[in-house]
Amino acid sequence: MRRRDLILGSVLSLLAAPSPAKAVKLRRIAIAHPASPISELKIDGGNPLFTVFFEELRKLGYIEGQNLEIVRFSAEGHTDHFKEVAEQIVRSGPEVIVANTSQFVRTLKEATSSIPIVGLTADPIAYGLTTSLSRPDSNVTGISADAGLELWGKRLSILRELLPSASRVGFLTIRSSWDGPQGQNLSRAAHDIGMTVLGPPLDDPVQAPEYRRALSGMHLDRADAFIVGDAAPNYTYRKQIIALAEEYRMPGMYPFRDYVDEGGLVAYAVNIRDLWRRAADCVDELLRGTKVSDIPIYQPTTFQLVINSRTAQRLGLAIPSSLSLRADDIID
Repeated sequence: MRRRDLILGSVLSLLAAPSPAKAVKLRRIAIAHPASPISELKIDGGNPLFTVFFEELRKLGYIEGQNLEIVRFSAEGHTDHFKEVAEQIVRSGPEVIVANTSQFVRTLKEATSSIPIVGLTADPIAYGLTTSLSRPDSNVTGISADAGLELWGKRLSILRELLPSASRVGFLTIRSSWDGPQGQNLSRAAHDIGMTVLGPPLDDPVQAPEYRRALSGMHLDRADAFIVGDAAPNYTYRKQIIALAEEYRMPGMYPFRDYVDEGGLVAYAVNIRDLWRRAADCVDELLRGTKVSDIPIYQPTTFQLVINSRTAQRLGLAIPSSLSLRADDIID
């Protein structure tokens, strides 16, 4: 073969060969939970909220193992481990941190002022996470599921309609929420309508045995009903809460519809799955370079009243027409 033909053949081979694949930029986020085991913080880990979150990230183009790396952390119900876990998260070097429960998010904020945090919390202003919902002035944005005194007053009034003689109501939540703005709002709302709020709050470790201790304490203290706070550990142990409520025959007011779908009595609630979809949107905006201050903290304004009529029947409660007519859904 002549040299000219050899050179021409080599050039044609190079032109025909596939070009090297472009390197895919791997984005890195951290997922942090105060109670759920790490095995649940996956798309198929058994927690439907994380399934929704990761499905939404996929729709936005982020696929774990392809262009997204996720590091997962859990305090496993130990609030005294929050600081240690927060330091581990910061050392792992994520571009964005996703976490829930106000105290945990506040601990993360204390551990870093530079890594953006998408928090799913109660009132972020009351918990010192920011001074503005519309233009966050720290490294925390995200979702607030707590609409303040009006929300807790509404939940109490619904319980009063179901149980006209009720005067003692338990509040099932972690100690930081019990001692913090949520507990204070509930106590004020209860006082306004002549009701008393009972404990005990959940203490470390916030795991299965602690729920039996708290609910048995409310039962022994003759609580007429109880309200479940929206702290993340409660959702993790929602099935046990519902089972204990049935065991003690205690009517429960729940923060999210999922509890009622699984046998809880009643919820006056935001759409928690929609909140997790919005959390994924926040992550997307941050990874695209949007500043935290340009991502308003979302606070839902729409609430659903959902009642489980089978549970009401088991408890011997008649659902008054005033509630059935207002209910967005009654589960038969």
